[in-house]
Amino acid sequence: MLKPAAIFFLLLKLGWLLALPVITNKRAMAQPTPKIGPLVLKATPLGITPTEFYIADVIDERSDRQAVAYLVQPAALNPTNAPVITTAQPVDFQGGGLAAIRQFVRQSLPRNTGLRPLIIRVKECRVAETASSTKGRIDGTVKVHLAFDYLRDNKYTRLIEYQGGARYARPAGQFTVVEPTLRQTLASGLRYINTWMNQQANHNEKLAKGLQVHFSDYTRSQADDTVFYRVNQPLTWADFTATPRAGRYAALVFPGFAYEGGSDVKDGIIHLNLKVKVYVLRSSSWVKDVARDAYSLNHEQRHFDIVKLVAERFKQKIKPDSLTLEDYNSIVQYKFIESFREMNRLQEQYDGETQHGINQAAQAAWSQRIEADLRKYGVKK
Repeated sequence: MLKPAAIFFLLLKLGWLLALPVITNKRAMAQPTPKIGPLVLKATPLGITPTEFYIADVIDERSDRQAVAYLVQPAALNPTNAPVITTAQPVDFQGGGLAAIRQFVRQSLPRNTGLRPLIIRVKECRVAETASSTKGRIDGTVKVHLAFDYLRDNKYTRLIEYQGGARYARPAGQFTVVEPTLRQTLASGLRYINTWMNQQANHNEKLAKGLQVHFSDYTRSQADDTVFYRVNQPLTWADFTATPRAGRYAALVFPGFAYEGGSDVKDGIIHLNLKVKVYVLRSSSWVKDVARDAYSLNHEQRHFDIVKLVAERFKQKIKPDSLTLEDYNSIVQYKFIESFREMNRLQEQYDGETQHGINQAAQAAWSQRIEADLRKYGVKK
């Protein structure tokens, strides 16, 4: 017969032994969080056929390339059968993010390689989920950021960017809404660039397919201080209004040339309209009374003619095949500077060889040469 104390100890021991399997069973009920499989991005018919572009390539510029989605998965069930929410799991597209998006684009948009090649830079493609304030629900946010470039002559021209997004709410443990929502947001980006290209193709300079140059001469009324070159209205001594300067020179003319212009795009062609100004400034030109004769006036007129010839050669330099669609303005400016230097060099050469008109034989030779060049460039008939 056991003593009371021994009986009490045995009961405690048996109670401990009986309790142990119960604890073990509770541990067996706890399960690891199931891993979520990759998202399968499906091609979607957009119902559009691009007529201005095709997608030549897709480039991945995402800061996070580990996954396209961070999805919340219930870890286990508590005694009330409500899911216990854990942190979000990284989930990628099947085959990898970039490969899946490339395949999606190529299967969703017809490719006509005779059109403009565009590059898509994927800057963001992401789904982020959090536990909802509603019990057993998950909130999701989709963000897509695409940048579109025009690949022309192996150079990238930035066009436009698309930023789209969506929100959804789903029951915990059900993921069927995730891929369609992300897919539709990507599809919206493709529809966006198609609409933008249709609107911009004929009018946007970045999308131009060619360039034409149109020149005109500025021949405004002679009423103010500036005399603009007109072949049928040569200089007169009345155009020399400045006070004569002391020294050995009898006259001075102040010619120059400039251009102004702008561009517009019609039917995908840039039309560059340049207006050339060849002029003399009256208030900077002067003559002494002793030199007011036809011979001296002819010498000064030839200075004016030289500028006109330089301006005509400047026009010859500005041909479409010498310009680029991306940087034609800078090229025109550079060629203008070259022509301006040519003008100064020729003026110095002319005065040097004619000794400022004193050498009559040289003056006659220069006058003959200038007349021939004026006819060569169509200034005179």
